[in-house]
Amino acid sequence: MFPKRTRLADRPLVRAATLALLLAVAMPAGAAGDWDIARLMDILSRNKSSDARFVERKFIALLDQPVESSGELSYVAPDRLEKRTLKPKPESMLLDGGMLTLERGGRKRSLPLADYPEVGAFVESIRATLSGDFKSLQRTYGLSLEGDAAQWMLTLTPSEPRMAQLVQTIRIGGSRGDVTSIEVQQADGDRSLMNIQKTGRADKAPAT
Repeated sequence: MFPKRTRLADRPLVRAATLALLLAVAMPAGAAGDWDIARLMDILSRNKSSDARFVERKFIALLDQPVESSGELSYVAPDRLEKRTLKPKPESMLLDGGMLTLERGGRKRSLPLADYPEVGAFVESIRATLSGDFKSLQRTYGLSLEGDAAQWMLTLTPSEPRMAQLVQTIRIGGSRGDVTSIEVQQADGDRSLMNIQKTGRADKAPAT
């Protein structure tokens, strides 16, 4: 059970945890036929590292205009995730194993995920996506996949009541082996949309 917390818009750690979703950005290309969740999970499980640029817009009910940021993303299997925001202000969020490190304005703070169970559960679900662990995902989310290999959309709907009070859906869009967008719809009506462009490194395990 998750302890009672404030709304998601007031929980920067929960928003920070969504950085992990970027890390499917360098999935190897999949076969055109038999496109389903099992095939997508197989492709995800081969991803070993990736780098990308991102532009993220946060739509907040209290603001007339979306809040925009941009920067770089990186992932190294199995559990190192980093989001480096360059604009409008430099800051970084690093998830390494069970530790989340935030750096902003020259100040650094490290937080063990074990002390923030709602963030930990969210991150573990994202890690399961990155590793292609279908069984782990099913324990936290209901999953649905639309489209085909050329243009697909994976929707994750929280099945745990506490999580559902924070996040309504997570929609991951892609084309063949590339994730191109991540949208998080919060239960309070706010949402964020991240557009992703792969760059540089994209290592993977050999196909079997």
